Amino acid sequence: MLRKVAVAILTLACAAPIVGAQTVDEIVAKNIEAHGGAAKLKAVQSMKATGKMELGPGMQAPMAAYEKRPNDFRSDFTFQGMTGVQAYDGHDAWQIMPFQGKKDPELVSAEERDEMADNADLDGPLVDYAQKGHKVEFLGKDKLEGTDVYKLKITLKDGSIQTWYIDTDSNLEIRKDSERVVRGTPHKQTQVIGDYKVVDGIPVPFSMEMSDADHPEQKMKLTLDKVEFNVPVDATMFKMPAKTESTTKGADAAEPKPATPDQKPPADTPKSETPKQ
Repeated sequence: MLRKVAVAILTLACAAPIVGAQTVDEIVAKNIEAHGGAAKLKAVQSMKATGKMELGPGMQAPMAAYEKRPNDFRSDFTFQGMTGVQAYDGHDAWQIMPFQGKKDPELVSAEERDEMADNADLDGPLVDYAQKGHKVEFLGKDKLEGTDVYKLKITLKDGSIQTWYIDTDSNLEIRKDSERVVRGTPHKQTQVIGDYKVVDGIPVPFSMEMSDADHPEQKMKLTLDKVEFNVPVDATMFKMPAKTESTTKGADAAEPKPATPDQKPPADTPKSETPKQ
């Protein structure tokens, strides 16, 4: 009898990893299907999103974000007459940050490049995650502010980690926690996701509120007005421009207006993100 019990326990132990893997893939499949299905997502060749970023009381920045296959990403945002740019062309990542006194385009660090590369994935990390070199683990069910959720831990190919909270009813993600090293320092960020709207048969979040673990009181909210799929996007807009006299003059012409006491230029503007289908 004891031998039979021991054999049964060993059998269950060996089967557990297989069951876990099936559970992960089942949840991933439900999430992809909730976003319209893999075929519909892969049919999207480009995306343009427009809206505004709220950086604090009375501080709003109109923004426009662009993505184009295979791995192009760009985000433009304007504050006090100055326009910042963050972009990735599939190889190099660069930015223009006049708010920080950096008026010429410059390459960013390897860690920041990896972050922009992640944003450039039109499908998001769960679609074909194994082929992309990502690892997904099921952390079990939980409750998030009264909502039943699945928790998935996604370890991206670059080593950064995301924890997704997926509504068990809609199978859509409602929060993402991310951990990555930026400039040698661990960086944790939380995104609360909502206001899903269907665009060409694909549910897209039109609201994202982002905060850092070190400064949870400092939140940035991204509210989209419009999302368009398969719009013409010039591939050259993702390439870093050369530092030219006209570039410098253009930046000089956009000097900041005097800030009111409750409206100061952001010292370090958070990375903006386009919504993932």
